[in-house]
Amino acid sequence: MGTRGRAILGMDVNRVLELLNKAFADEWLAYYQYWLGAKVIEGPMKENVIAELMQHAADELRHADMVSNRIIQLGGKPVAEPKDWYAWTNCGYDAPTDPFVRKILEQNVKGEQCAIGVYHKLIEEIGLKDPVTYNMAIQILQDEVQHEEDLEALLEDFDVMMKNR
Repeated sequence: MGTRGRAILGMDVNRVLELLNKAFADEWLAYYQYWLGAKVIEGPMKENVIAELMQHAADELRHADMVSNRIIQLGGKPVAEPKDWYAWTNCGYDAPTDPFVRKILEQNVKGEQCAIGVYHKLIEEIGLKDPVTYNMAIQILQDEVQHEEDLEALLEDFDVMMKNR
């Protein structure tokens, strides 16, 4: 991290790196959950849901990139071993063992709701003590809120369709 970049950091850099590495682990697990869910999903509306899951997977991968770049800017190292993501994760990982559309959507809504909570807490803790991380977290939070909305809308559509059968 540059000298001036360090000077504006108003909190312990190790705490920021801890929070960011936890978010980094979450983003990779979320990416994989979306990506794999899109591969195995079965049931009505499958094609619409696959398109949404793949878009969300791409967003989660972009988030992981943003977070890793910030970790490196702060002089840290992103969690390098995928097996370690489980030790660092806030939100965990729900394997898509039941490929039915409704179940996949519910799992991903749960993940987005956790991510919303994680980034909200990160924003509250960091605040303007680290404006760069704060701004990044706000950008990611906006995406996570949109993801939750998108997935809940698909669930509503699914329920209406099943009711009208």
